[in-house]
Amino acid sequence: MQEGIYDEFVKRFTERAKKNKVGDPFEATTIQGPQVSELQFTRIMDYIKAGKDEGAKVVLGGERHGKEGYFIQPTVFTEVNEKMKIMQEEIFGPVVAIGKFTDAEDVLAKAHDTFYGLAASVHTKNLNIAIEVSNRLQAGSVWVNCHNFLSHQLPFGGFKQSGIGRELG
Repeated sequence: MQEGIYDEFVKRFTERAKKNKVGDPFEATTIQGPQVSELQFTRIMDYIKAGKDEGAKVVLGGERHGKEGYFIQPTVFTEVNEKMKIMQEEIFGPVVAIGKFTDAEDVLAKAHDTFYGLAASVHTKNLNIAIEVSNRLQAGSVWVNCHNFLSHQLPFGGFKQSGIGRELG
């Protein structure tokens, strides 16, 4: 998140994440169900542990949700850097790491400092920045002012070592 609005963004993002209902995926009000398997649950918990061990700050979650099943609390990390495992790898779980950047060049350098590039989102009020950054991002899908908005008429896939080619379309 851009330095000038970082603290306010983290505050609002965390407040919103606290409202996510974790539970039965068949209930209409549930936002997040369980992980698909014990293996995936363990992988995600290992990422959370790595984030903590490498000095990232947990501002929300970071633990198992409940006592049964493969539920994980929505987890938000701050005070991260691009060399941390949680910034370098694809977690595929309810974990977000919020880093700081100064300008478009800085954010692009940080975004490209990984072997992966499945998807990215650009959030801005400035249309010129949205176009410039989204065109330069090395990611299979790039959304502007939204995230994970998919259409079955459009192909979906990753960039670099993400994904297995293109799906849908």
